[in-house]
Amino acid sequence: MKNKFEGKTGRAVPSRRLSRLAGLGGMAVNIAGGMAAGGVKQLASGKRPKVSDLFMTPSNARKLTRQLSSMRGAAMKIGQMISMDSGDFLPREFADILARLRADAQHMPRAQLNKVLKAEWGEGWQMNFAEFDYRPIAAASIGQVHKAKIKGGDYVAIKVQYPGVRDSIDSDVKNVAGLLKMSGMVPASLDINPIIEEGRQQLHQEADYVREADYLCRFGELLSGEDSFEVPGFYPEFSTDKILTMSFSDSRPIEDMADAPQGTRDKIMRRLMDLTLRELFAFKLMQTDPNFANYRYDMKTDQLVLLDFGASRQIDDTLSGDYKRLLRTLLSGTAKDTFDAATEMGLLPANMKPKEANAVVEIIDLAMAPLGQDGPFDFGGNGLAADLRDKAMSLAGNRELWHVPPAHMVFTQRKLGGVYMLASRLKARVNVRELLETYVAE
Repeated sequence: MKNKFEGKTGRAVPSRRLSRLAGLGGMAVNIAGGMAAGGVKQLASGKRPKVSDLFMTPSNARKLTRQLSSMRGAAMKIGQMISMDSGDFLPREFADILARLRADAQHMPRAQLNKVLKAEWGEGWQMNFAEFDYRPIAAASIGQVHKAKIKGGDYVAIKVQYPGVRDSIDSDVKNVAGLLKMSGMVPASLDINPIIEEGRQQLHQEADYVREADYLCRFGELLSGEDSFEVPGFYPEFSTDKILTMSFSDSRPIEDMADAPQGTRDKIMRRLMDLTLRELFAFKLMQTDPNFANYRYDMKTDQLVLLDFGASRQIDDTLSGDYKRLLRTLLSGTAKDTFDAATEMGLLPANMKPKEANAVVEIIDLAMAPLGQDGPFDFGGNGLAADLRDKAMSLAGNRELWHVPPAHMVFTQRKLGGVYMLASRLKARVNVRELLETYVAE
């Protein structure tokens, strides 16, 4: 398979706080200029422009994507989260452009990479490797991954953190949050600070490669001896707090399996859904980042390969119990029962007006479709996702209903939603009811 970074020289990561602030500031000015020009045009045509409409244009999406991609770090991570979590609710062209952040990260040029490796491994680090590919095999928001072969040993995957990323998290989050508020996309009455703070803490955790190595090993132990999953092995002698070295897996991106036989796609999604439920109810430990790049499939061993444990977090008994009660209402209650349970948990706003409450109950009733049949539910053979999006969009226009769930639930919800999205992407058929009954039955 051709390396997508072939022939690309990379772009240096701005590592100093002032240069990152200048990058964000320049982006804000650029976008603001475009908003002003668009507003003048609408006024001239007799329209009264809304700030959010002026912000969410394809031109501004391209500017946002280009700048966040070059900055990497927390700024890019937040953009990835927006594109993944809100893709069905943003204008399609805007969402498609932002989605490039999930796959088209810039990578460090060789000179900057060498500087990082020398600082972490010391002079002559090359002597430890029989092979080292300077072209990354993956590049994301916090680091990039290289394939190498240890001298006299195995092939490994080496994740190298971008310089300055960890130190810039607080300022990046603050500046991007300010940009979101400036855009008018978030109502002034909505307090997003708890979510911003939770996201800031998670980014610090993801930038701590010692912490990630610990969770990598814990998941390896939890899934040891299972034929369905592969968790990379950890190489502590080649790892630091900014470099994480793991065994290399010759596997395919999970999204590539969209063209696999139906039975293979069904098997992959059943395994992943089962694992997610085990994380929530049995392990009490969840990898909460549902980015598709964190899953691969090994055609030779028929194993689902699990990557990137930086966003792992403990699940306390209260949260696990709340979700168990919620899912029980999905299995045996009515849509109104589920509405009440979700409201009690804080997932839905309290004191909704009857009209809006009834609309939400209709959406819940629609979402319960996979549970209403005894056999497999076809995630790709019906219009459920589109129907849910259309109904949710009609409610989303009412900003009085916008609600921020408890921060500790946000990332669990994100994982559950991401698994649902992947099932739809792979057009899988899974007996969801049977899976849930295994974990939440009385």
